[in-house]
Amino acid sequence: MPDPARRGLLRLLTCGSVDDGKSTLIGRLLHDTGQIMDDTLEGLARDSQRQGGVAAPLDLALLTDGLEAEREQGITIDVAHRYFATARRGFILADTPGHEQYTRNMATAASNSELAVILVDARKGVLAQTRRHGAIAAMLGIRHAVLAVNKMDLVDWEEAAFGRIAAEWAGFADGLGFATMAAIPLCARLGGNIVRREGAAPWYRGPTLLAHLEEVVPEQPSGPMRFPVQWVRRAEPDVRGYCGVVSGGRIAPGDAVMVAGTGRRSRVSRILGPGAEQAEALAGEAVTLYLADEVDLARGDVLAAPDDAPVVADQLAAHLLWLDAEAMLPGRQYLARFGQVWTEARVTAIRHRIDLPTSRPLPARRLEMNEMARCHLALARRVAIDPYAQNRATGAFLLVDRFSHRTVAAGMVEFALRRAGNIQPEALGVDKAARAALVGQKPLVVWFTGLSGAGKSTIARLVEQLLHRQGRHTYSLDGDNLRHGLNSDLGFTDEDRVENIRRVGEVARLFVDAGLIVMCSFISPFRAERLIVREMLGPGEFLEVFVDAPLAECMRRDPKGLYAKAARGEIANFTGISSPYQPPEAPELRLDTAALTPEAAAELVVQRVMAMMAEASSQNKV
Repeated sequence: MPDPARRGLLRLLTCGSVDDGKSTLIGRLLHDTGQIMDDTLEGLARDSQRQGGVAAPLDLALLTDGLEAEREQGITIDVAHRYFATARRGFILADTPGHEQYTRNMATAASNSELAVILVDARKGVLAQTRRHGAIAAMLGIRHAVLAVNKMDLVDWEEAAFGRIAAEWAGFADGLGFATMAAIPLCARLGGNIVRREGAAPWYRGPTLLAHLEEVVPEQPSGPMRFPVQWVRRAEPDVRGYCGVVSGGRIAPGDAVMVAGTGRRSRVSRILGPGAEQAEALAGEAVTLYLADEVDLARGDVLAAPDDAPVVADQLAAHLLWLDAEAMLPGRQYLARFGQVWTEARVTAIRHRIDLPTSRPLPARRLEMNEMARCHLALARRVAIDPYAQNRATGAFLLVDRFSHRTVAAGMVEFALRRAGNIQPEALGVDKAARAALVGQKPLVVWFTGLSGAGKSTIARLVEQLLHRQGRHTYSLDGDNLRHGLNSDLGFTDEDRVENIRRVGEVARLFVDAGLIVMCSFISPFRAERLIVREMLGPGEFLEVFVDAPLAECMRRDPKGLYAKAARGEIANFTGISSPYQPPEAPELRLDTAALTPEAAAELVVQRVMAMMAEASSQNKV
């Protein structure tokens, strides 16, 4: 029985464009290394020959035990992992799909791999997808790459064809920072230069693919000690163990540790591995740590060496690989996961987009699917981070859509922004409650949303007049008015609309802090941005009023003549015509302005405002 531990385990992935032969290559590796029995191969050959009553070429993709979709439609839609071993070492291989819409699967595999086998078709050469996969692999920390030039038999094993492809790849990949790069001509279908040398290519004197894989020496995880806590174990009432994976450096009993961000210190008293105590734990090992002192640790906390702790910040620079079909818009709020820690996050700026096929920086205001950019992010809480190049565990994060819960982006930390540690909230001498008590009212935001022409501004103006007559302290924020001053630099693209509402929300929050009732009249077409404003405020401080009028009725009214201009193509990105509107799903109040007069609608809003104020007053008395 071979001993795969002689060279250690190598984690690798295969990637490339559709039909470049990834599944065939994997099948050949498994078969020719003895992982698939001959009778399995012969049975698959017989099944292949029976199709249509004529002999058909053997499809080695079936050897990889792929998904039904791959077998029936010829595509792979997920990452399949295989283990195989030789006398020299063991391998964990991730087979990633070649389709562009499944780049997320390739990125997931790359984040856990040490080597990438990037396939190209000898007839097609280096494609944009080849360059994209190479750039993603490098940015996700892979240090070793192999360009597998497949289907060389279809170009008669021509040395010049291989040389052109290898030279083009080298010219691109030289700037990606790989520690080792190799180009190997092969034929996965027939097995040439995979495990055995190909006699038809005497000009190639390099190693076979397997021989090269056996010799690669991946860098060992280095850097300072990091131990993210994944779970708190309470084996005994007064004894707590902290479970997790050492993600950097080494740790041993007696070593001093510190909780990142809090400064709490202790020493490791014992380390429990799988079923036994250990004298030390190295990067990559899953262990349970016990501390000498009672330290209040929770899931998501990070233990580190006191003299080399991670930065704890709520603003950072990072590379983002966007994975979702819906574009990323700066200012929109997402959920971010750093290890076991969840927090709200938004992209505050796109510094530049990276053209993956060329690695050139390009200007961008949004990110589309499979695009990568260098961005600045702001988080709702401080988290412990390291540069991704130093530590993948504390340097990686995910962004998740708040509504659909889809994973929309993979992130790689570059560094914490300097201003993150220098700016602290200032405590003021008079708070919101004191200001509200002085004017005798509950401050809140009345947010009017709806299509242009639905009647938002008209109703908001009437509501403010009614409240003013009752002695209430109010202020109105109207979309058109703010675009003459605060938001005069913004247009009407999706990106600008997001930023427009973010700024309005911040201003409205300040007015609420001052104790006022604020009328906000904005189309505010996106649910995500309305939710952001709601969450800026306290409970019961946001009243969403959906001013609902059918598009046909708004077009008939057209008080500003905007629909007519949009119909003539004179206005781009016009909500309801060329830009979407997402109506509220559960507004506090819906006004059907096709049936209600503005005066009647305003009365309904005032009644709801007064009811909210009465409820708040009652709760305060209790």
